Amino acid sequence: MPAEPAPTPTRRAVSPLDHRLEAVTGHDIDTLWAYRDRGVLDEQHAQVVDRHRELAKAQTGVTFYLKLLNRLSSGEFDVDSALITRIDRTVDQLEEATATRTAAARKVLAALEPIEAAAAASAPDVQQLSTDDQAALLAIAGGAKLYEHLLTGRMSVTAASGTRIPHAKLQRLEDAGLVVRDTGHPVHAGQPVALTDAGRAALFAARRTPTTQTPKVPARPGTSPSTPAQRR
Repeated sequence: MPAEPAPTPTRRAVSPLDHRLEAVTGHDIDTLWAYRDRGVLDEQHAQVVDRHRELAKAQTGVTFYLKLLNRLSSGEFDVDSALITRIDRTVDQLEEATATRTAAARKVLAALEPIEAAAAASAPDVQQLSTDDQAALLAIAGGAKLYEHLLTGRMSVTAASGTRIPHAKLQRLEDAGLVVRDTGHPVHAGQPVALTDAGRAALFAARRTPTTQTPKVPARPGTSPSTPAQRR
């Protein structure tokens, strides 16, 4: 029989702790991963998202070997010593994948519990953002520069995404302490604009629901049980 292929990595996989991460942040997993890639998250939230990615990868391995075991025992193959050997090897691989997932879940919990505790303690509210301000900060988070037109003298921010932000809005965001310019660069060549820690916190919390009003999120359909597989 041909050897079974290795697990194929995926962008994200459902994990047993998705609902807790989403409940405490008010964002779905895809949004959190996107914010991590854009550098929007503070260090504490970035760490928990990194740990969650490790857990998602481990969950993919568990799902792969579980499906393989189901296929091997489905009656598709002749029952002989080779099949029994392959089933035994797959059970071992499933056990190893489950142990890896359990270890990854512990790391997620270690990073997540302080965030949950801080939310439960009702940390001071961060600055509220309008929809326009949220869009501007999100664009700036992906990289942006302030330019001055050499002929007209007009200034505006151009984000890496192509979004243009009026100079007046930039000034208002600066006054609020949400963004900062690198004045070491000339404006005609482009002054880099970045989020401050306060800007990152405000953007991250823009759509967050209050912890006291967070409903219990049911487990997603198809979520694998977190109990490790056991040999007979």
